[in-house]
Amino acid sequence: MTETVKRPSGHHHGDLRRALEQAALELVVTKGIGGFTMAEASRRAGVSVAAPYKHYADRDALLCALVVRAYTEQREQYRAAMAHATDPAEQLAAFAAAYVQFAADQPALFELTFAAGLDKARFPALAEAGQALFTELSTPARALCGDDHQARRLVLAIAACAHGHAVFLTEGVLTDRPDPLAEAKREAAAAASALITTYAA
Repeated sequence: MTETVKRPSGHHHGDLRRALEQAALELVVTKGIGGFTMAEASRRAGVSVAAPYKHYADRDALLCALVVRAYTEQREQYRAAMAHATDPAEQLAAFAAAYVQFAADQPALFELTFAAGLDKARFPALAEAGQALFTELSTPARALCGDDHQARRLVLAIAACAHGHAVFLTEGVLTDRPDPLAEAKREAAAAASALITTYAA
């Protein structure tokens, strides 16, 4: 009589989500946001093709989890950068530099934040995570502007400028510079300071 041995999956309930999200993130790096399937993520994570559906309704739900993670990790990185300064203007300049640093450190998560193409009406967690990130930046902006509307304009202007420098960096536009990352961070911070002078005047 042959004994049937159940092969362990290697993943506990809590680990399965992390394994699937890491597998999906690796596939984003190699194949792009639109270039992988749930089955591929399952194989890379070492689980059955049915396993992901215990936690994610579909591929978009898995991508949503990654985008929320991207927002959360950005917020933590920006908060840590701003904590080194007490002056609101210096805090926002530090945010701009940290924005570029995040793009360099986590290019896949950085891309997912803007290019996942998910329906925010279906995934309200995206709006919540984005708002939490924006709230983190609003405090120093309000201290400079004194007006919520102007503070929002300032945050968006600094973020837009930092995003441009981050994209220049990740797309190789600055490869002719001795230290592309340092230059992109320095220029993003300088641009933030210039914008503060304009918006908080």
